[in-house]
Amino acid sequence: MKHFYLFFTIILLATIRLMSSCQDDMETFDTKVYIKSDSKVGTLLLKKGVNSLERVIQSEIATPASYDIKISYKAEAALVDVYNSSYYDNAIILPEDNYELPETEVTILKGSTKSTELTVYLKNLELLDRELVYVLPITIADADIPALESARTIYYVIKGAALINTVANISENSVYVAWKKPSVVNRLYRLTAEALIRADKLDNQISTIMGIEGKFIIRIGDAGLPSNQLQVATEDGSATFSDWIIPVKRWVHIAVTYEYSTGLIELYVDGKKKTSQTVDFRSYVNWGIAHSDESNGKPRCFWIGYSYNKERYLDGDICECRVWNRVLSEEEINAKDHFYYVVPDSPGLVAYWKLDDAGGNVIKDHTTNGNNATASSALQWKVVELPLKDK
Repeated sequence: MKHFYLFFTIILLATIRLMSSCQDDMETFDTKVYIKSDSKVGTLLLKKGVNSLERVIQSEIATPASYDIKISYKAEAALVDVYNSSYYDNAIILPEDNYELPETEVTILKGSTKSTELTVYLKNLELLDRELVYVLPITIADADIPALESARTIYYVIKGAALINTVANISENSVYVAWKKPSVVNRLYRLTAEALIRADKLDNQISTIMGIEGKFIIRIGDAGLPSNQLQVATEDGSATFSDWIIPVKRWVHIAVTYEYSTGLIELYVDGKKKTSQTVDFRSYVNWGIAHSDESNGKPRCFWIGYSYNKERYLDGDICECRVWNRVLSEEEINAKDHFYYVVPDSPGLVAYWKLDDAGGNVIKDHTTNGNNATASSALQWKVVELPLKDK
């Protein structure tokens, strides 16, 4: 019996000591400051056209402060090796020319658990090498109370994004434009129209890319044509040829040019010029017709993925829809990254729907003309990485 009581006493004392130790640990935690974040690593993707970003850091303690607590931060290049060894990466320090910390000190005010905010300004991002991985460690350099070692540093990782990360699927859907500034797409004596598409299949008799039915439209298939052969249909005849074939189940860039003085229409598929064609159409293109449902004799209007009836939709994904008021050269169409991105203020670019909005049914016009587009029904947004990386 004595042995039992001795054993019981030992267990009781051990339990009390363990509970006391846990309480000590909790009290130690309560008196330490740490960076409030869901993750120790914040990944930022370098996107075309984005030259600066801002990130906000906030520190926290577990219980309200009994006095004002000062905290200072710094960028610490020496922590790059810690990041690389912890995350099996090969990052280099973000150059000083690419970030600013105008203020380095914050305060947790008496009675609060959260500090004032610190803003990290990232700049000149378009000058960075998209093939490299950069890291900017921001750490608590000093504080009126100890910092929690496991949460005193946040690593901002900066690396190149894909040129296109989101696209729209417009199967059994259509996109229209209620023109805010129709003049920019009217009286087009010359034009280039482009789109990047991935057709799941081209089984419809006609699959529409963009344009106005009966006026000037770019579509695939038709009566008497293979369902995967592109044509440009005008009010005075159509242009097509046997080598105007559009592949399915892969991304393909399509560019169509038109010159009114000669009626010459050129098609480029992935930058390769196909057999040239001439049409009798010798006038300008008016795509800025006021939008309507085209019923009861209303004028035909501009659509993406629709013409004449709902059976002529494009069964697949689409992005990078552009309209230019000039004929792009073969060299321009084949310029580096042209399939995936152009500068929105490029000369002659009058409409630019990237279709990378990633939510909602409104599609931004990236030119200054403000001719946003709208999907007729809920769009399916898909995450992609384009261009495809070589394996």
